[in-house]
Amino acid sequence: MKVIIADDSKIMREHLTGMLSNYKEIEIIGEAQDSIQAISTIRRLKPDVVILDIRLPGHGNGIDVLQSVKQEKPSPIVIMFTNYPFPQYRKKCMEAGAEYFFDKSSESHEMIRTLEELLKEFQVSGSRQAEPTGGSAGQNRLKESG
Repeated sequence: MKVIIADDSKIMREHLTGMLSNYKEIEIIGEAQDSIQAISTIRRLKPDVVILDIRLPGHGNGIDVLQSVKQEKPSPIVIMFTNYPFPQYRKKCMEAGAEYFFDKSSESHEMIRTLEELLKEFQVSGSRQAEPTGGSAGQNRLKESG
C-alpha cells in the first residue's frame, strides 16, 4: 500500500515514517511540507492513502489539498491527522471527501489501526481503491461504508 504523508512538521513526518516502517507492506512513497508540494506529490505519485494535516503553509491548507485531490480519479483514501480536531473542521473534511479524521494528540494509535485495517483490505482486494469498512476506527470514519 503506497502512502504519502503531508504535514508541515518535519518531526511529525519522521515520526510517522518511523512508525510505518515496521510494516513491510506499507511503502512511504512521498512526503510534503506545504499545500503546493502536497498537491503536486499526490498527483504525480498517485498513492493509495494520504495522511494529511489540516495546517499546511502555502497557497491554502490541508482542506484545500483534500478538495483538490478528491477531484482526481481514482482518488486516494485520505486520513486527516490534525491538532485541530474541532467539529467544524471534521464537518468540512467530511464534506470535502476525507474518509477518516484523527486527533494527533490522542488518536495516533487509532490512526495506525486504521492503516492496518486498510492494508488488510488492500491485500484482499488487490485494489488501489479498497473500500474502507470502518473496523475498530469506525467512530473516526467520516462516511458510512456501502
